[in-house]
Amino acid sequence: MLTLVPTPIGNLQDITLRALETLKNTDIILAEDTRTTGNLLRHYEIDKKLFAHHQHNEHASSVEIIRLLKEGVNICMVTDAGTPGISDPGFYLVRECIKNNIEVECLPGATAFVPALVVSGFPCDKFVFEGFLPQKKGRHSRLEFLKTETRTIVFYESPFRLVKALEQFAEVFGAEREVCVVRELSKKFEEKKRGTLAEVITHFKSKEVKGEIVIVLRGVDE
Repeated sequence: MLTLVPTPIGNLQDITLRALETLKNTDIILAEDTRTTGNLLRHYEIDKKLFAHHQHNEHASSVEIIRLLKEGVNICMVTDAGTPGISDPGFYLVRECIKNNIEVECLPGATAFVPALVVSGFPCDKFVFEGFLPQKKGRHSRLEFLKTETRTIVFYESPFRLVKALEQFAEVFGAEREVCVVRELSKKFEEKKRGTLAEVITHFKSKEVKGEIVIVLRGVDE
């Protein structure tokens, strides 16, 4: 079986008892960055074989992983933070397992966009998850496509590109569109900044931005 195990997005205590038990009992753990996962495992005194599995090698390594799974080896997959497959490696391997009739299980657990969406104060009964937008080709056309979206829209963004992204949003959606930027979720310096795009741009222009970023944009009123 392949088991996808969510890991903390910040605070190391944000991991389930079931996740820890699963990691303790598996044969192999696939990690996006073995150093990051190694720190987590050491914190919980878990000693397991770690193999690198990330966006640069997932196609090649999946062949060997499928072979091991067919031989009866139990394998867990984690990413640096959050649930594998959500803007992280995972999708390709899951699809290959399904093609090969290998059982796949995903444990419930940490995912950054869920708490950010809930604390935004925007409607969250219906929403659109966009993850990371394309950096160049297709970015503007995607934003134009979302211009009339009535549901709340969730994006991931790098701290180094946050201000530029918000300025692009203001150009397409209008500077008065409401937004909530959440960063450093579950960490000591967690921040939630709500307001219009114009207000939030001014706020982040005046400071150094660090940490993982979730942008929650209010949809157009129906």
